[in-house]
Amino acid sequence: MSDETPKTTAKQPNKSHGRKTMRPTLQPRELMSHAPDLARAWQAHIITLFPEAFPGVLGESLTGKAIKDGKWQLTTTDLRLFGEGKHRNVDDTPAGGGAGMVLRPDVMGRAIDHALKRAPGPLVYLSPRGKRFDQQMARDWATLPGITMICGRFEGLDQRVIDHYNIAEVSLGDFVLTGGEIAAQAMLDATVRLLPGVLGNADSTVDESHSDGLLEHPQFTRPATWNDRAIPDVLMSGHHGKIAEWRRAMSKDITRQRRPDLWAKHLEKTSD
Repeated sequence: MSDETPKTTAKQPNKSHGRKTMRPTLQPRELMSHAPDLARAWQAHIITLFPEAFPGVLGESLTGKAIKDGKWQLTTTDLRLFGEGKHRNVDDTPAGGGAGMVLRPDVMGRAIDHALKRAPGPLVYLSPRGKRFDQQMARDWATLPGITMICGRFEGLDQRVIDHYNIAEVSLGDFVLTGGEIAAQAMLDATVRLLPGVLGNADSTVDESHSDGLLEHPQFTRPATWNDRAIPDVLMSGHHGKIAEWRRAMSKDITRQRRPDLWAKHLEKTSD
């Protein structure tokens, strides 16, 4: 099992001083199983009620290959294992009344203490009231040894836990999900692709959307004409300077039209 448990008696393996290669199987979760800490690998740890949701899509494509190659590692802590009583309850009614349930501080505290024995990096609670995740945050996270994410559920997490552990709250966007698992996977995908060697070509991250505060220019490929629509002549000219100018102009136009908030920030930055 990849999930960490509070009552294990088996001797934990020593940390590896080299890279171990894990082979993918028909079950992507096997990419996480029986995995010792990998030296120099970026570490992602998830505290969740649904550890079986991981690695999910992160076990596919480039991020899955990067797990197999030891460039990053994903582990989980099952919150339910730290629950109270026979049924391992993890939540209770809100103090002061109201709808829904709230994750208990004693249960979450035990899970966090257990996770911190192994998990590196800052604690992040995925919450719709948190600071909105963006490309700069992904870049910042990619420079850390790793990160530990807490997936919220129900009406949220007891505030005392957030205050006690000085947990940063981060939101995927201005909407509400049923839990933090989908948000965690999206944020990890955005971060892991920035790790050295994951994309293969470092230039891939230079001209994409949000890399410099602007949305990406349109992309084209063969055939040269499709449904009577041709690739713009400038892209076929071979003149790299003119191509760069065209792409920059298109990025500005698209950003101005679609994301006035980003365009305003761009103007403010360039006017300094």
